[in-house]
Amino acid sequence: MITRLYTGDDGHSHFEELDMDTGPFAWGELKTAAGVMFRQSEKGRFSDWHTAPRTQFVITLVGEMEIGLPDGTLRRFGPGDVLLADDTTGKGHTTRDVGDIGRITAYIPLE
Repeated sequence: MITRLYTGDDGHSHFEELDMDTGPFAWGELKTAAGVMFRQSEKGRFSDWHTAPRTQFVITLVGEMEIGLPDGTLRRFGPGDVLLADDTTGKGHTTRDVGDIGRITAYIPLE
């Protein structure tokens, strides 16, 4: 399952689950990407309200993050979870690294 984080008509970020059988992509086909980037962050890091800098897959490899939405929703993502960050406008979301260890994440920007 892949979770999409997107900007709704209300200008706020929302989550939706993407069905890999009928979702917005032909999942079994090669996607065009700008590259891949890996980042490591310390446990407890917090990023206040921000939007995704571009549409990108965010794959947690080690550790956990918690994303907060303007409506108060909090959602955790751990190793193996795939997020399609697509909320490039609006108020955005918060991100907090949670758990006892730092986080290592792969970012794959889509063209």
